[in-house]
Amino acid sequence: LYHDEPILRDGEVVGRTTGGMFSYVEGKALAMAYLNNDDGVTKEWLDSGTFEIEVATVRIPATPSIRSFYDPRNERVKV
Repeated sequence: LYHDEPILRDGEVVGRTTGGMFSYVEGKALAMAYLNNDDGVTKEWLDSGTFEIEVATVRIPATPSIRSFYDPRNERVKV
């Protein structure tokens, strides 16, 4: 996962990744992305669809999150 991989919602391209990395805190790969929806990107819209990221012609299931990776209040446990 590098950048500019297409993101699909229910089989339709709705965005592209801007970058990716492995998070040892989350224990999985993460990607930052821009998504497009004519009615706006809401939590309800994210929760109601099935998302995939196409990496080298392989579609990988993805779970979108509207919350930021950044922890401005430093509420997460420090390792």
